[in-house]
Amino acid sequence: MGPEVTKILTDTGPSPSADVVVIGGGIVGVSTAYALAQRGVSVVVCEKGHIAGEQSSRNWGWVRRNGRDPRELPLMMESFRVWNEFAASGLDTGFTVCGVMAVARNAEDQARHEQFVRDAQPFQIGSRIVTAAEMRDILPGLRAPFRSGLYNPADARAEPQRAAPAIAMAARALGAEIVQHCAVRGIERQAGRICGVVTELGYIRTSQVVVAGGAWSRLFLGNMGIDLPQMKILSSVCRTAPVEGLPPTSAYLGDIAYRQRDDGGYNIAPTMNLSVPIVPDMIRLARHYLPAFRVEHDMVRPRLDRRFLIELLTPRHWALDMPTVFEKTRVLDSMPDIRLTRRAVTALQTMFPAAEPIHVLQHWAGLIDVMPDAVPVIDTLPDTPGLTVSTGYSGHGFGIGPGAGQLTADLVTGRKPVVDPAPFRLSRFTDGTRLRIVGGF
Repeated sequence: MGPEVTKILTDTGPSPSADVVVIGGGIVGVSTAYALAQRGVSVVVCEKGHIAGEQSSRNWGWVRRNGRDPRELPLMMESFRVWNEFAASGLDTGFTVCGVMAVARNAEDQARHEQFVRDAQPFQIGSRIVTAAEMRDILPGLRAPFRSGLYNPADARAEPQRAAPAIAMAARALGAEIVQHCAVRGIERQAGRICGVVTELGYIRTSQVVVAGGAWSRLFLGNMGIDLPQMKILSSVCRTAPVEGLPPTSAYLGDIAYRQRDDGGYNIAPTMNLSVPIVPDMIRLARHYLPAFRVEHDMVRPRLDRRFLIELLTPRHWALDMPTVFEKTRVLDSMPDIRLTRRAVTALQTMFPAAEPIHVLQHWAGLIDVMPDAVPVIDTLPDTPGLTVSTGYSGHGFGIGPGAGQLTADLVTGRKPVVDPAPFRLSRFTDGTRLRIVGGF
């Protein structure tokens, strides 16, 4: 079972019309609704399950600028502004400045960190290289032979099980409608333009739709003839009881990562051997993902399980007057790889031998929606007037979500974008652009 998400009371059904319909109640979807409602735009969020039921509640909970792809940094700066705005208004997202550290195991890691510091210099975010001795001061009790670290003391964390529900309720207070257990079957068009959305709870007249469906976006858009080259990676996480002797600074320690929770426990996750379910789309999208696989092959491992058969038997096209897979599967609740999470806990205990014994309370998994260059798609599609796509956040979506909502709302309303949206255009996968694979920490 996934983590326990804050339950919220929302609208029982959608209005018959709205300026904008947002498909997906993850952190990007509700942040988009929040930004639109701030501007007086009538918006309905349709979520087939419950708010933050999938990856938006299953991620690590980091809110970081440190080590990000430089293309995401302007948007992450905007996101930090919104996270701080939430905190100042009293919104309970668990936002807490704690610092983020990423270790360098070798000269190659350190060179990559040094390049990031140079790339990030124009943004003045405060990331710096620290020596092994400085790292041990920042992470007291660490007993591991790391070469150096990439550190940002001003980066933060938040609580994924609370954040998106809180943002959803803030959007609702501004006039947005939030409808849970309301699967969208598809989008209708007239003379090439969007005219409405078909949901299981009725029809919504609208001229603007945002698809923020996370791991479901490729399937949904495929029914409209739109090819989104999106895949899924299974990430496993465990939650612990409170632990004394582990630092509050979030850290990426090579094969593992951790983040303190505000209940005193920790989220601990493996960063290597992440499962890539073998599915039919692996063949269809192989040419897009070969460059990324060459860079990140040591971090992932293909896994053949029941997901292959599930996706093979899932219709790729359907009529809108009958129930769909979105009603059949309300929440993607995959089985975690408990062997990996247990190894991560053991490794962390070895790195911090003076810490109290670590007691695991829960394991869970989430399917991360990834793109070939690990950069999201945030784009209006000219061939489908009125359609905006905001998806493919590649495991970076929680921290950047509030800023992504602002940019998505800008594109929907035609306002000057808060950041340059060009790096996030869908056409980069088809217009001959040479994809840049930055890689992780």
